[in-house]
Amino acid sequence: MTSLLLQSSLETLLIVGAASFFSVFLGLPLAILLNITSPNGLLPHSIFNHALSTLVNAIRSIPYIILVVLLVPITRLMVGSSIGTFAAIIPLSLAGILLVARKVENSLRNVDYELVEVGLAMGASKLQIISKILLYEALPSITADVTTVIINLIGFSAMAGAVGGGGLGDLAIRYGYQRYDFSLMIIIVAILVAFVQGIQMSGDLISRKLSK
Repeated sequence: MTSLLLQSSLETLLIVGAASFFSVFLGLPLAILLNITSPNGLLPHSIFNHALSTLVNAIRSIPYIILVVLLVPITRLMVGSSIGTFAAIIPLSLAGILLVARKVENSLRNVDYELVEVGLAMGASKLQIISKILLYEALPSITADVTTVIINLIGFSAMAGAVGGGGLGDLAIRYGYQRYDFSLMIIIVAILVAFVQGIQMSGDLISRKLSK
């Protein structure tokens, strides 16, 4: 059982790590796009912003388990299977991308717009304002946002075990729930809590250092 716990823990780390990478890599540009095309953004475009925002909200409103099922054809096309460790990364990444997009968009919106106006008055380009003012000023908040998203992804990854997603969630369903092994369930919960605590502490430390 120890080997199964170790293997499942490593699978969970792989799933969450890969999904976190794609969530930030794709969610951050999406957040910037939502921010700069808003009515008070650098490149306001109400129609595009409304359409994109509606799409993000529509997908985010789908419960994660249902999202996993809806994405089965896409998951099979991309990884050749709808179950297992790599298959779980696809829906988890999509959920993470949308979470990052919304949270980071709010963080960018909270940046003092006077700083943006100063940048424009000094002749800074749009790209410079995004990278050196918006992202720079919001970086501590963005770090906290990403930390929260990763913690959510850990919960989602455990939920994916109900549909054969692999990792600790799958182990909990197959051995803990179906075989009524309550002690195993306690151990899995303890491991997940340890993951969450480690990520939260690391995220808080980085955020505090960036705030100084």
